[in-house]
Formats: sequence, structure tokens, C-alpha cells
Amino acid sequence: MNMFTPECERCIDPFHVVQWAMDALDEVRKEIWRDANEEMKKLKEKHVPHRGRPGKDDTRASIVAEAKAKAEQIKKSGFALGKAPEHLTNSQRLRLEMIATENPKLYRAYQLKERLRILLKSDNLEDAERELKSWLRWASHCRIPVMYALGQKIRRHAEHILNTIRLGMSNARIEAINNKIKLIVRKAYGFRNIENMLDMVYLVCSDLHIPLPNRKCIAC
Repeated sequence: MNMFTPECERCIDPFHVVQWAMDALDEVRKEIWRDANEEMKKLKEKHVPHRGRPGKDDTRASIVAEAKAKAEQIKKSGFALGKAPEHLTNSQRLRLEMIATENPKLYRAYQLKERLRILLKSDNLEDAERELKSWLRWASHCRIPVMYALGQKIRRHAEHILNTIRLGMSNARIEAINNKIKLIVRKAYGFRNIENMLDMVYLVCSDLHIPLPNRKCIAC
């Protein structure tokens, strides 16, 4: 606590908390994909198919193909796991259902991420505090090392997270402006100097209206 600002309270924006969970979930996904890929390679070495195109009744080839498809599904599931359920496409929803059936560990990590995202949207402090305690208890017993570490990190910052909910603080507007600035820089392929970049930021992100020849001013 700063001695010059005794009334200040530290807050952590929900966007960054969810990002912690997203990073942890992606690490779990990569770990499971690596294991599935290694399993596929071992099966490929063990069940070496005959030369030429395998027949329909070639069980060795089908075993390897099934293992390869499983690894590919996990590898390509990043978007489905990262999106909120209400924004999923049909193919992403099907992929998530496949994960729920065939990869309970990965689906459990996804559920932890989703439950955390939902509780951070709460505007009731008591409900949020109760749900956060329940989430921390689940994370500490989930038997997934990466998610357990995430739980410990969130436990250390629990007070600051609850401060954000209690005060209704959000960095959403700042993040939106930052994203707009990144888009400006990318569309311009960079700027020769900082002054040119700042001029373009002021022009795009402010209410400035510059009249152009033969064009009617929008503000008029």
C-alpha cells in the first residue's frame, strides 16, 4: 500500500485472469497432444503396414490411422477450447463433445477455465466469493499439475480479484483502444517515427473531424 494513496485498492482485471486460465488450458492441451502423438508414433513402428495402399481389412493400418486422427483432433481443438460455448461453430461444438468423451483430463481443464470465466462476470460479491472458494477447492483436487498451479496463483491474488468484482472495475475500454492502436500500426506496416504514429492514433481514436476537399464534413 502506497503511503501517499492510503485509500487505493489493488485490482486485477478479469481479462487477465481469464488469460491465465487460457494459457494453462493450452499447456494441458499441448501436453496431451504430445502424448497422443508419441503413442501414434509407437503404434506406427509396431504396426508397420504392408507396402502399397492398405486394404479395407488391414487392421494394422486402421489402428495407426485412428491414433493419428485422435492426435490431430487434439491439435486442432485450440479454438474450440478457447471460445465461450455460446460462440462455438457447429464443427467446434462437435470437437468439444469429442474431447468430453475421449479426453476427460482435457475436458476437466476446459471446465475449470469456463467456470472461472463465468464467476468473474458476477456482480454480486458474496456469490463471487463463494464460487471462487469452490473453484479453488476444485482446482486443488483436479489432479492436473498445470491447473493446480493456476489455482495457487489465483489463490494468491484472490483478494485483488474480489476487489475488482466489488468495485466493478474493468480494463475493457483500455484493451479495446490498445487493440485499435495495434491494428493501426499493422495496417500502416509501421511508422517512420513516433510522432507520425501518435498523429494517426489521435486521428482514429478521437473525435477529430478533418474536412477533405470535395467531401462533406461528417460533423457539419
